Amino acid sequence: MDQQKDIYEMMELMNRPGFCVKDHQIVKVNQAAEGLFLTPGMDIRPLLLTGSQEYAAFEGGCLYLQLQLVGKTCGASVTRLDGMDLFLPDQEEELTELRAMALAARELRAPLNSTIAITNSLLPHAVSGGDPKVRDLLARLSRSLYQMQRLLGNMSDAGHASADSQQRACDIPAVFREIFQRSSSLLEHAGIRLCYEGPQEEVLGLMDADQMERAVLNILSNSVKFMPDGGDIHARLTRQGSFLRLSIQDSGPGIGTELLSSVFTRYLRCPGLEDSRYGIGLGMVLVRSAATSHGGVVLIDQPAPAGTRVTLTMAIRQSQDSRVSSLIADITGGRDPALIELSQILPVHVYEKEL
Repeated sequence: MDQQKDIYEMMELMNRPGFCVKDHQIVKVNQAAEGLFLTPGMDIRPLLLTGSQEYAAFEGGCLYLQLQLVGKTCGASVTRLDGMDLFLPDQEEELTELRAMALAARELRAPLNSTIAITNSLLPHAVSGGDPKVRDLLARLSRSLYQMQRLLGNMSDAGHASADSQQRACDIPAVFREIFQRSSSLLEHAGIRLCYEGPQEEVLGLMDADQMERAVLNILSNSVKFMPDGGDIHARLTRQGSFLRLSIQDSGPGIGTELLSSVFTRYLRCPGLEDSRYGIGLGMVLVRSAATSHGGVVLIDQPAPAGTRVTLTMAIRQSQDSRVSSLIADITGGRDPALIELSQILPVHVYEKEL
């Protein structure tokens, strides 16, 4: 009872909307959520737009799904605390900030493209000397440019997190198979063993292959950052009725329980700015955006005995039931997107091949 009281007191101190659910009934709504017209005793299930099955089976971790609140679609993270589920809906203010970040990225893209063009024109002259020190410096420069492309891409695309993705009919397992085959060969350079299992039979459906690839690569990059001495990543794609379920589990130390409630929060760096492994949440914005635009959810949990597991679901859609216009910018400039998205964790010598 004391823990429940502590949770209620914590909620009232929050400056963002939040409410608690127990046994599918809303039991507490904080002051910041009063405008959502939620009252204790309401059943949460009619409000779930996505993730009904996942929430029914939810036992712990952090789940990201979509709700229908005051006539609007709203994303929300769900964390279990002392037998209750804490729902934290997204805030409109965050989306405004992300759009401002996207504008900043657009302004930075031109000088970055100019720098890349100038560097590419100088590389043949610098490499021709054959000096290994020069090649090493150039490889470091090349990787830094890839890292800058990744950062600007995340900044730009996060600002359009609510935009419709460009989905086309394809063999979905074949797309994932290709993504993981390419990623496996690259992660070997970082001392990581990546094993992928998926259905061999064809599953036709609508999919934004580029958006989903970026989501997968962001998950893999996050996993590797917390396994500095190498390790294993197991990915598995399964079909459950009209949904596909992709689980990516690493052998790292696992995400701390104190971080689970904020794992989907934008701009959070924890435990502090001094630890570069913790980003500002833009990668997870892209992951959850990929899931929601494909009619699915994201679940982050810690299965026994160790490690972190990220599960992303997507609906198998056979016909266009939404717009397909895309605001996602292509900033790859013809470069390998895997080398861009994994640039934070791949060793320098991988980029020497790009010279």
